[in-house]
Amino acid sequence: MAGRPWVLVSALLLLLSGSRGHIYPLSDEPGPGRVFDGIGGLSGGGATSRLLVNYAEPYRSQILDYLFKPNFGASLHILKVEIGGDAQTTDGTEASHMHYENDQNYFRGYEWWLMKEAKKRNPDIILMGLPWAFPGWVGNGKNWPYDFPDITAAYVVNWILGAKTYHDLDIRFVGIWNERQYDVKYIKLLRYTLDKSGLKRVGIVASDNLWEPISLSLLRDAELSAAVDVIGAHYPGTTTVPQALKTGKKLWASEDYSTFNQEEGGGCWARILNQNYVNGHMTSTISWNLVASYYEDLPFGRCGLMTAQEPWSGNYVVSSPIWISAHTTQFAQPGWTYLQTVGHLEKGGSYVALTDGNGNLTVVIETMTHEHSACIRPPLLPYNLTAQNATFQLKGSFASVPELQVWRSRFNFKTKKPSLFQKLPPLKLVDGSLTLSLAEDEVYTLTTITSGRRGSYPEPPPSARFPKLYKDDFDLRNPPFSEPPNLADQTGVFEYFLNLSDPGPHVRTLRQVVTQRPVTWVADADQTITVIGDHQWKDLTVSCDVFMEAAQTGGVFVAARVDQGGGLVRRAKGVFFWVFSNGDFKVTSDLAGQTVLTEGQSGTGAFSWVTLTLVVKGQTASGFLDGKPLWNHTALLAPPSGWTALGTRSFELAQFDNFAVAAE
Repeated sequence: MAGRPWVLVSALLLLLSGSRGHIYPLSDEPGPGRVFDGIGGLSGGGATSRLLVNYAEPYRSQILDYLFKPNFGASLHILKVEIGGDAQTTDGTEASHMHYENDQNYFRGYEWWLMKEAKKRNPDIILMGLPWAFPGWVGNGKNWPYDFPDITAAYVVNWILGAKTYHDLDIRFVGIWNERQYDVKYIKLLRYTLDKSGLKRVGIVASDNLWEPISLSLLRDAELSAAVDVIGAHYPGTTTVPQALKTGKKLWASEDYSTFNQEEGGGCWARILNQNYVNGHMTSTISWNLVASYYEDLPFGRCGLMTAQEPWSGNYVVSSPIWISAHTTQFAQPGWTYLQTVGHLEKGGSYVALTDGNGNLTVVIETMTHEHSACIRPPLLPYNLTAQNATFQLKGSFASVPELQVWRSRFNFKTKKPSLFQKLPPLKLVDGSLTLSLAEDEVYTLTTITSGRRGSYPEPPPSARFPKLYKDDFDLRNPPFSEPPNLADQTGVFEYFLNLSDPGPHVRTLRQVVTQRPVTWVADADQTITVIGDHQWKDLTVSCDVFMEAAQTGGVFVAARVDQGGGLVRRAKGVFFWVFSNGDFKVTSDLAGQTVLTEGQSGTGAFSWVTLTLVVKGQTASGFLDGKPLWNHTALLAPPSGWTALGTRSFELAQFDNFAVAAE
């Protein structure tokens, strides 16, 4: 205790707070409330964990520990992942396990790896999958996966079976189609297909959108109701609807948060976690996203529970939502039950209480103010919160509890010096009662559980910009993941490729493999594109060997100063140097190829390697083909900075090799 007088002062303030304030009973006498299903994070929607796999050890394992290791950091109960569909789903594309109807590969992408790492740390973690998009063949060329529900159901079930067969992963829940219209016939067929495949234990979540109209559909259709295990709503604002309650189903905020993860983000998360149950009877809340591990200048930068966006430096940031999660996750587990005695505090804030049914009790209290906790979708209830004293009276089987462990987070928004997940001295109860002096913007956990821990590692390396000199020959042998480091696919999928037809220097290459427009979730570009580097790059030289595989109609590009990605990728501007298999070239200031700066003949064709070099400096750009000058332009219509990029004219096969960039 030496050197920590504030701890003693805090304890005295808790016990000697003057007025007892309003009295809040905590009792199991009225019977149990709803069963707690856990707190989780979402990797996907899309490509939000893209950079995480590139971290070197020990930093990668440290990040994973903060997310998943019990009694260490966030200690998450649930990991929800995207079932990749080869399409743009917010911040990038995630590769499908079936690019084509006769193709199955359960080692593409990083979600398999991530699920195994989570399971390694917490064998009891609950795994979920949800598709945002589908390969084009699933929709038979239409942007609609329900015309052939048997094909769509088989595609999803194959992913679940592949998880078990190849990775020994048991998927516990699966969704329908993220934030899109559901189809009753498809849901019933998915249930039938799961059961027929020996997956009766896999529950269906529907519809990962709004409470309605799915709740009314369940009430009107007994067969549909039997097929659905959980009603999942996205960003419900902590409230539900009467029809959802009438179904008797589990109610989850199956995607929530979406908030910049600095100090204010933790405040938002604290209020959501408590009030989703107090106001909306939701027994699980899942954060989008799990970890902000994608380029920050993509949409929703740093909207994860923590940030890990610099594998080249090793830097990561353990943000406030990690410790706010711990206030619940370290002291209550799925299968515990809420007490019915939960609610709002008299002068603002809320409290919940959970028990394991064996004498353990955990109480989580939050007093977050609306103006500081800047949620993307804030609750609709008014906030007139002031400091207050609150007395909690333990009754029923908890009346004889002698003391409670105390953990506190204090945000201090004015001073910007938060104190997060700090252990205070235990509180002795007098006649089952204790009084807290609650200030604004605090979170308390009072619990009988003694195993809580604020895990820590040495500070990671300092933040650094992306290297100005960067090369990749794509020759990594036996790659553990399908994508090369640091490339972030925005439309299409760029994978390592073993080119057995070329015994020469291009036997191992990068290949764009999506040949049909997917069933999209957002408006993918008509071109494919993968970006890399520093969004602040201005002047640079980028070169790459390219190989077109589409005769007459093929086309590829290298680019600089690309300003947009994610769901805005169709509007991307930059400097795009194109060559085509019919022998033409052009330079455009947009990905769509509508604003032509210069064009002419290059002599390029399909099925032969050429080297493209693009040099951009100020408002001047020039291009070289196989080292020889091809064009020069001195009045660029381009953004002042942006990523470098590679891509194709359409959804077509093309290869790339010996990529290099030198930025000034």
